[in-house]
Amino acid sequence: MINIDWNSVQNQLLYDAHNPLLFNNGFFVYFMVAFILFYYLFRKNYKHRAIVLTLFSLYFFYKASGSFVGIVILSAFFNFGISNLIFKAKKKSLKQFFLFWSVIFNLGLLFYFKYTNFFIDLVNNFTVLKFDPLHILLPIGISFFTFENLSYTIDVYRGEIEPEKKIVNYLLFLSFFPKLVMGPIVRASDFIPQLKKEYFVSDSDFSKGFYLIVTGLIKKLIISDYISVNLVNYVFDGPNLHNGFECLMALYGYAIVIYCDFSGYSDVAIGISKWMGITIPTNFLSPYQSKSVSEFWRRWHISLSSWLRDYLYISMGGNRKGKFRTNLNLFLTMLIGGFWHGASLNFIIWGALHGIGLAINKLWNTLFGKFRILPKVVANFLFALITFHFVCFCWIFFKASNLDTALQFIHQIVYQFTFDGAYEYFENYKYVVIMIAIGFSIHIIPDNFQEKIIERQKRFPLVYYVIVMMLFITLYSFFKSAEPVMPIYLQF
Repeated sequence: MINIDWNSVQNQLLYDAHNPLLFNNGFFVYFMVAFILFYYLFRKNYKHRAIVLTLFSLYFFYKASGSFVGIVILSAFFNFGISNLIFKAKKKSLKQFFLFWSVIFNLGLLFYFKYTNFFIDLVNNFTVLKFDPLHILLPIGISFFTFENLSYTIDVYRGEIEPEKKIVNYLLFLSFFPKLVMGPIVRASDFIPQLKKEYFVSDSDFSKGFYLIVTGLIKKLIISDYISVNLVNYVFDGPNLHNGFECLMALYGYAIVIYCDFSGYSDVAIGISKWMGITIPTNFLSPYQSKSVSEFWRRWHISLSSWLRDYLYISMGGNRKGKFRTNLNLFLTMLIGGFWHGASLNFIIWGALHGIGLAINKLWNTLFGKFRILPKVVANFLFALITFHFVCFCWIFFKASNLDTALQFIHQIVYQFTFDGAYEYFENYKYVVIMIAIGFSIHIIPDNFQEKIIERQKRFPLVYYVIVMMLFITLYSFFKSAEPVMPIYLQF
């Protein structure tokens, strides 16, 4: 007789603030099994599929952030309604009126939850007024679904799409659980029409979905988490305790960590979507191989950079009003993009640096774009090296907890750089260094090589899936159970 602890089962099904549901949560496996079962049962009818997917997505949101699921529901109903008002309005002034309130509502939600305490700090620091910070929790995914809402209502206003007529489809578009946590940012014009198509998943789609899910989990759960815990976190927590060489290695480590975090989550989201017969565009294309800052932003977080281009940069005039305005628009777009990432001066600096980098990139192309002094291979290598280190420099502000920590980190690299103890460093951090090397290796794998792997697995699909899963579980278990690496400053 099997005894079931129903209280434990109930607790597992309810939201736990200390253990929210994410892709790397053990409960996610049970969630996916139940979801796939129901989704497959109702796959023939797109209306039933949409209802099942919506209910599971809302439940995922509830397990990830509790009662904040009400925010995404409220947001969906508001934008669904106001987009239809925009569409039906005859006068342009009335359309602008409804769009204005759409922007106010969506940005108002985002600013309240994400930026209230930031502005309270500004007021406290620069005026005689003193306000106590508010205890405000940040709903998961609010930055992503805010941009999705805005792109939707703006597209309706521009006449590029017609508003959705069924609330369940729009609610699903907004809450779709694979992309909820870290994107990609999806556009309604790409997503909603796919819901209404007949369900079909080819062998190639299933194989590619499997490949993306596994490689995404490897990036996030194995590579990123291991480097973070065993090097990056404690070096950034106290850079003054480490010499410049250690700080530089931690910075290279963080470059891989943030790539594996964002691209890993995106790969899992895209892979799961493929199993549902839904295509989400690629979000990362080997960004560290970029030979310029502008190329980097064509390869990095593509859904975000294209959103910033289409709804900020172009709306501010783009490159249509002269070189000065073009550079100013680029700078302001990246400044706002930095602020979108977080309510901190560091994120603003990070965005501003990329804005300056884009402006310098355009100026360089204007002045020297036609000159060829070095062989193309050598020039490409040098430009890629410079771009990578510029991006890494900017990551210091993105990762550091505050401006003082970022400046201390830079100080250590510039003024305290030494190779003394390098042998001990590599001996102590050998597995971390191996992980960083693996991360860079995965990053440079060309797309055609990935396609070859997917094609070859079709010959022996079951064997391939079993071997890959066993390999993943073995690696995950090994690195999760491994003794943490002790920082050198604690050993010497």
